[in-house]
Amino acid sequence: MVSSIKSFLNRHKRYAPVIFFIGGFTWDSLTLGRIDGWYSNTVLFTYLGCLTVCLYIFNLADDNYWEDTFLKEYEDYAPLAIQFFLGGLSSAYVIFFFQSVSLTKTAVFFLILVALLISNEFLKHRISNKYLQFGAYFFVTFTFFTFFVPIVAGMMNTTIFIISGLLGLGCTMILIFYLYFKSPSTRAEITGWKISILIIGIYLFINGCYYFNLIPPVPMSLETGTVAYHVEKSDSTFNVTYEKPHGFSRLWKPHDHTFNYSRGDSIFIYTSIFAPTDLQKSINHTWQWYDSSSGSWQTSDVIAYEIVGGRRGGYRGFTYKTNATPGKWRVNVTTSEGLVLGELNFKIVADSSFDRSQLITKQFN
Repeated sequence: MVSSIKSFLNRHKRYAPVIFFIGGFTWDSLTLGRIDGWYSNTVLFTYLGCLTVCLYIFNLADDNYWEDTFLKEYEDYAPLAIQFFLGGLSSAYVIFFFQSVSLTKTAVFFLILVALLISNEFLKHRISNKYLQFGAYFFVTFTFFTFFVPIVAGMMNTTIFIISGLLGLGCTMILIFYLYFKSPSTRAEITGWKISILIIGIYLFINGCYYFNLIPPVPMSLETGTVAYHVEKSDSTFNVTYEKPHGFSRLWKPHDHTFNYSRGDSIFIYTSIFAPTDLQKSINHTWQWYDSSSGSWQTSDVIAYEIVGGRRGGYRGFTYKTNATPGKWRVNVTTSEGLVLGELNFKIVADSSFDRSQLITKQFN
């Protein structure tokens, strides 16, 4: 059985890494559920553990460490397994981060995740390059802890992010230095100061992304964001009146539209925010208008409210503003630390003749 599998892989050696990498992505896309669910976290934790074991096996294989052990027959599969688990972790992050990403604010980090998902298929040395191995391992480990620790702790702030980073850094450095001193072949392929600079550089880069609010605030995500003409809460039901987007704009700019304003109108922003169970967080709606004379956005109001996680459809809330001036407006939905959940853009146009029969009212239960 093992020999037939090995023969098949040897015949298709050129394509096997791609198949295993895509396999990890496809499997996660079909099976992962909520980011705070026990199944999703068990799967990702298992992937990370298996990736660690496979790196351990692969880096000791060249030293004949597995000679006369049952792992000898399977050591050739370690690179494919590494490819699979990296693909699985990367795809899960792409899926979860896409749910939370604001393309205007945090696209940089999201695109890095996408690049990680596909880049090693185009690198010359692929996964056999040990700098690539350990760099990718640290990135996925750090990223895992950035949403796993808040779920476990039930809170999300700068201190929790720092703890997450230190956990990822510690796990990676322990693995690297253990292999460095245990494996002569690994020691011959990497230089201690170079791998240290690489890992510390990635660590500083991710922290820089956090400082400049370029990291999506996973495990939180903006489920729904609507610019509305009226919002009314009745018991646990929200009745939201809004103008339905027209044509293809609803697909690529669902939050970018014109608000037809009449004197005395209030402009409402309704949001539904997913947060893990037991996580309590302060959310800000930052209302800003565009000052064409200075070419910059000016903050009009910052309205905060508390959310409690656990609800499948997200925690619902709204803010509103009266006596708004016509022009370009946006509302940034952020955490108290400034991490961006979403951005709603709209243009206020004074139009007392607007036909309100075009509005629809939707109930959010």
